[in-house]
Amino acid sequence: MRIAAGRRKSVIFFFTFGACLVVLALALNVGWILLNWRQVALMVLGLVFFTLIIVGLVLNTTFLIREVRRNEQHDAFINSVTHELKTPITSIRLYLETLKTRDISQTQREEFYNIMLADSDRLLHTVEQVLRAGQASHRGKINASIIDLGQMVSECLAVTRVHYNLDAGALSYTERLDEQRALVAGEPEELRAAVSNLLDNAVKYSDRDVRVSVEVATLDAKRVAVRIADRGIGLQSGQLKSIFKRFYRVPGGFMSRIKGTGLGLFIVRSIIEKHGGRVFAESEGLGQGSTFTIHLPRA
Repeated sequence: MRIAAGRRKSVIFFFTFGACLVVLALALNVGWILLNWRQVALMVLGLVFFTLIIVGLVLNTTFLIREVRRNEQHDAFINSVTHELKTPITSIRLYLETLKTRDISQTQREEFYNIMLADSDRLLHTVEQVLRAGQASHRGKINASIIDLGQMVSECLAVTRVHYNLDAGALSYTERLDEQRALVAGEPEELRAAVSNLLDNAVKYSDRDVRVSVEVATLDAKRVAVRIADRGIGLQSGQLKSIFKRFYRVPGGFMSRIKGTGLGLFIVRSIIEKHGGRVFAESEGLGQGSTFTIHLPRA
């Protein structure tokens, strides 16, 4: 009991002593301010202006850095688009000149026709990407219709398999649905373009062994999901959000050898958000593959 009383007295003493010191410090400061109010006013104004100047410099530097990065991405986009347009045009012209100036067999002629059709598809795809990116910046009303998401994803898979000449095991498809089908409201062509872009990326960034699994699943009574997982080169954690930005392309290594405009995932995000959904990417790191997931509201 005596020890507790002693501790209580010590606490009261130090608390009172601290309070007295605080009161003394406040009294001294207030007194100094009253006696030297002109110097204090100048000091306060100086601190305010100094703070504003520092904030202005920080904001200006941040703006300049963003503009430099934006200009670099824009230049990279121009170079990529120029290459994507010039290469198929040059190829088509070369084969047309060959057909015009040389007498070739019917087999070679058919082969040239197929190559020119493939180059035309590549050229058309690039133009469509640029046009969709421009349209994505202007979000208006959509002409919605009811879409069976599972059926549409299956059709996109079939097109991708034929386009890249893949075997049956390269693309796998599963459904995990409740008693109802995965029906969503939206524009079929836009949603088809979003899914096709993700499938194209999954195949292109799988390097040699293409193994892509696609799943359409029920999340809850209001949402359905499309998951596209590959076993490709993967992504670093800091790149998972940046890849959906306009003109962004993952730098270095195998990524730099894949030609593109940096618009595909930006278009995907714009389309999905316009339909009231969300899209995000997951990856355990480089060499661990990637999974892209779309969430859409049920019709």
